[in-house]
Amino acid sequence: MAILSLFSSTLPFIHPQLLQIVAKMTLLDTLLFYVVHFVDKLGIWHRLPVLLGLAYLGIRRHLHQRYNLLHVGGTYGRRYNTDEFAYRTADGTCNHPTDDTVGSQGTFFGRNMPPSTSRYGVHYSDLDDEQLYRHARLATSAVIAKIHTIDWTVELLRTDTLLAGMRINWYGLVGLRKPIDHGVPYSLTEEFVSVYRMHSLLPDKFFLRDITYSSTSDQDKCPPVLEEVPMRELVGTEGERKLSMIGMEQMLVSMGHQACGAITLWNYPSWMRNLVAHDINGEDRPDQVDMATMEIYRDRERGVARYNEFRRNLLMIPLSKWEDLTDDSEVVEALHEVYGDDVEKLDPLVGLHAEKKIKGFAISETAFFIFLLIASRRLEADRFFTTNFNCKSYTEKGLEWVNKTETLKDVIDRHFPEMTRKWMKCSSAFSVWGSMPNPTNHIPLHLRPAT
Repeated sequence: MAILSLFSSTLPFIHPQLLQIVAKMTLLDTLLFYVVHFVDKLGIWHRLPVLLGLAYLGIRRHLHQRYNLLHVGGTYGRRYNTDEFAYRTADGTCNHPTDDTVGSQGTFFGRNMPPSTSRYGVHYSDLDDEQLYRHARLATSAVIAKIHTIDWTVELLRTDTLLAGMRINWYGLVGLRKPIDHGVPYSLTEEFVSVYRMHSLLPDKFFLRDITYSSTSDQDKCPPVLEEVPMRELVGTEGERKLSMIGMEQMLVSMGHQACGAITLWNYPSWMRNLVAHDINGEDRPDQVDMATMEIYRDRERGVARYNEFRRNLLMIPLSKWEDLTDDSEVVEALHEVYGDDVEKLDPLVGLHAEKKIKGFAISETAFFIFLLIASRRLEADRFFTTNFNCKSYTEKGLEWVNKTETLKDVIDRHFPEMTRKWMKCSSAFSVWGSMPNPTNHIPLHLRPAT
């Protein structure tokens, strides 16, 4: 009775719209939720020392796995019937009807990047061309996934806590004994697709730079702009021709020295509001597309929760007024104009763009919490990162290639040995290349204070 009385007295502390979820939790999980909810109310998790920040994220992910209201299947959910689904079985093997070598990361990341097979040909002369290609594609896919996890994401979420967290994400999950699919035949959800709509990162113009430029200073690694190319000219068949004329080296250097756009309202690329779509043959389709409108339409059509319900489903504190979302008066006024006073009508894409960002984050906190839940699943549910992350599947040299590649800079150096030395000052190829490198910090990562 004393325990029940204690919990009853704490109920006013919990946001009333989350009480129904908390009522389903075990005693231990309820206590853990109190910790998370208290930190959320203070809004300080990203300002905690690294170890405490990681503990907070670990607890939140644990609660997400068991009590989230997204349609991702729970750890204790009903098992799906594997006979109904090609490509994935419960034990991590693959039952593709025609190709038993296919894995989700292999198709998701690898098919659009034809890998070099020369490294394999030198060491494995007994393999035929098809086998060489498959091994090279698998290793390339794993390298892309690794770079995405410990290089690109770290630049997207620039805090020491996330630097440590993403390293744990890769080095802690890859090589598990068997996949964990959480009772569903997929690893990516519609909500994950929604938060990954980051077209605001794209510019309206591409600044093509002069790589024949010779600097007189080692500190000046930014070549001058040669031409401002409208992004519309780089799309479709004509865009492919133009990029072929530009060449890979000039394109990479130019991209490296151009900052991406901010994921915020009123920053959607104008050329994507009137986009000429192409059919499978590369021919122009008759109807042009407004991608911004299309993305909102797709969320609604697919039944993705509106922004406030999105937050409740993630055990986050929901909005009660527009000022809870942002302190930008212009944004608040625009939201009033479109949605009135009803915060429940807010579309997820609009809310994610309007939400005030955490310092160092390029995406919103709400988008990040979806990422926290799903980013790990796409690794732990894939047999090529668990059961088959071994020399037998990758070959010894292939696995060595994956393990020795840490960043996009490593890949660029492999193909263009002089490019980063000549044109790049920063620590990561995903930073603006002319920016200063990260300062040296001699404090062990997990012992660092808040950043």
